[in-house]
Formats: sequence, structure tokens, C-alpha cells
Amino acid sequence: MTGLSLVVGCSALRLAYDNGPTLVWWWLDGWGDFSGEQAVHVKGGIRSWFAWHRKAQLEGYAHWLGRVQAKSGESITPAQMCAWADEARQQLEPALQHAILVLAPTVLGLSEAQLEHIARRYAEGNEELRREHLQADGAERHAAALARLQERAERFYGRLDGAQRELLSQQLAASPMDPQRWLAERVQRQQQTLQALRRLIAERADAARAAAVLRALVADAERSPDPVYRAQQQRVRAFNCELAARLHASASAAQRRVLRDRLQGWSDDFRVLAAGADAASD
Repeated sequence: MTGLSLVVGCSALRLAYDNGPTLVWWWLDGWGDFSGEQAVHVKGGIRSWFAWHRKAQLEGYAHWLGRVQAKSGESITPAQMCAWADEARQQLEPALQHAILVLAPTVLGLSEAQLEHIARRYAEGNEELRREHLQADGAERHAAALARLQERAERFYGRLDGAQRELLSQQLAASPMDPQRWLAERVQRQQQTLQALRRLIAERADAARAAAVLRALVADAERSPDPVYRAQQQRVRAFNCELAARLHASASAAQRRVLRDRLQGWSDDFRVLAAGADAASD
């Protein structure tokens, strides 16, 4: 059963990536509600991004996953977990920056009606997050958070045992994460984004200026300009690294094999996808 799930999972990654331009278009259009002319430019930008990304980035992802896989059977410290998180972010940075360059001209053509549509989507998403993360009953909130955490852990290690689920529950109870403060920060960043977009449009800014503003918005989302919340982000990050290290320490030999095989499968998938870019360019 495990072997079958691994094959299905790896195939699903390749299938999702191969269909990525269509999936990303649906997602972006759900936010931007683009006109016909805008749609032509957005779809072209998405296709160019995927062509670049497949050729320039996927082999690097495969190599990085291979290095992590080589250590997956060993003991891992919280510092190493944080270092891997930093490396993963560095691996993704070029893709994010390229996406900003592709999207910058589009945001300059958004109408007020489209900005209001984005604001409504923000509000709908925030309400959904409140239902999922801010249940009035503390026990219900803990159970929902534990289910999300267990699901994420089992993507890497396979099924957790009772002791591991209890470990996650105990650690979660001690987490410095404040979902209410997190959501408030999220809303603030959304308002900042809408204000920035309106300023760009009113100023008739060029694409270079728009890209610079988008980069600043991303930077503020990742590292809050509010020093109090930024310190909170750092505490949560350190806690998550500690939790990941503890869970890995609790993993059985069989679970570490699942982790190794999944990392290998994802690495292989990225190499197959990257090879597709080479074939297309021949």
C-alpha cells in the first residue's frame, strides 16, 4: 500500500506541474476576474514563467532534495531544520522574483472593480480562516490544529502512531502561535496591498516601479514591519524547527524509509520534468 501511494504521489506531482499553466490561470483569474485582453497577456505570462521555471529551476530543486534525503536517516537538530527551511526559501526565491516581473505589468491595468473583487476575495478567505482556526471552543480549536499538523507530518513520514500523535498534541498546546494575531496581521497586509495597488495605478507607474512595490509587499508579508509581530514570527519559527526535530527523532526506521522514499520520489519527479524542458528545446 505504501509503495502504491508513493507511485500515485509522484505521478500526481508531475501531472499537477504539467497542468500548472491551466491551474495557475484558473487561480489567478479567480482573483483578478480578467477581461479578454488582460487574459491574453496573463496566460502568455504564465506560459513563459513555466517554460523558464522548468528549464532553470527544477534541476536545482532535485539536487537540494537529494541532499536532504541523504541526511534523512540521521538525527537532525532544530538548527538544521531551520537551516533547511532557509535553504528551501532560497531555492524558491528566483521563481518568486520572476513571477513578480511577469505580473507587474498586469497589476497596473487593474480597474477599481477588479480591486474591489480582490477585496471581496480577501474577506471571503479570511472568514474561512476564522472558521478553521478561530473556533470559540478551545478544545475544538486544538483538535482542528492537531488534525492539520498531523496531516502535514504524515505527508512525509506516513501514518503516525499514538505516541507521536500525543507528542504533536502536547507540543501544539505549548506553541507560541497566536492565530488571532496571525489573522489580524494577514488582514493588515491585505489592506496594505490594496492601498499600494491603488497608488500604483493612480500614479500611472511603470512596470519597474510596480515590481519594486510588489517585492516590498512580499518582504513585509515574510518579515513583518511591526517589530512586536516580527518577534512573534521568529518565536514561532524556532518552535516549529524544534517540533520538526522532535518528530523526526521519534520516527521509526520504517517511517524514515518512507521519508527517504518520498524525498527521492519528489527529486526524481523534478528531474523528469526538467528533462522535458531539455527535450522541448532540442
